[in-house]
Amino acid sequence: MNTIFENSRTENNAEAVRSFFRSVYSYMFAALGISGIIAYRVGNDPNLFSEYFVNGTGGLSASFYLVLFAPIGLSFLIQWGYNRLSMFALTLLFIMYSGLMGLMLSSIFLVYDLQAIANTFFVSAGAFGGMAILGYTTKTDLSKFGSLLYMVFIGMFISSIVNFFIGSDSMGFIIACLGVFVFTGLTAYHMQALKKMVQNNQMSQAEKSKIALIGGLQLYILFINLFLSLLRILGGRD
Repeated sequence: MNTIFENSRTENNAEAVRSFFRSVYSYMFAALGISGIIAYRVGNDPNLFSEYFVNGTGGLSASFYLVLFAPIGLSFLIQWGYNRLSMFALTLLFIMYSGLMGLMLSSIFLVYDLQAIANTFFVSAGAFGGMAILGYTTKTDLSKFGSLLYMVFIGMFISSIVNFFIGSDSMGFIIACLGVFVFTGLTAYHMQALKKMVQNNQMSQAEKSKIALIGGLQLYILFINLFLSLLRILGGRD
């Protein structure tokens, strides 16, 4: 009888984990859809892009820099403030973040041809999927590995801001190569962390719903950064 109860509990836990990750990936794919539609619409219309992001002298407008850096603040707000924010507020911020990222990503259509973008997207999807499966299935504890990757990421982030103003192609290429390693590794780390988190039976359903949104946001950010890193390496230029 105990065995029957234990098997039933295991099956229920497994179904809860599957349901949780369906929610996580639903959020991730929704964000990719919103960003992709906006990026394609704005990026393939030079007049529309100029209206949004080019000032009267032909340089980049203040709105471009707002769109470039605002998602960073929004992501911190969502991930650090989710306990105090309602699910409705989190969802609105999530949609706003996805839209701003779409506007930011529209610039790649002015630099790379559509075939290169599409090819890189599928390469990114394959690499991301492989590392997500690895993170979900591995028994190895990736906590220390994740901490190391985050230290490298902080250095990359600072270097990227500096290089945005310097414009060094060689530095950009090195950052992109590091990015491929960092973002694939963090994908595995976050998948394992999310799996451990959802197996915590002390969490309420409301908390799990919020964590699913946060998880979808984290995986979306990792995928976009992996995609941009690979595009920098593989994409070539128009």
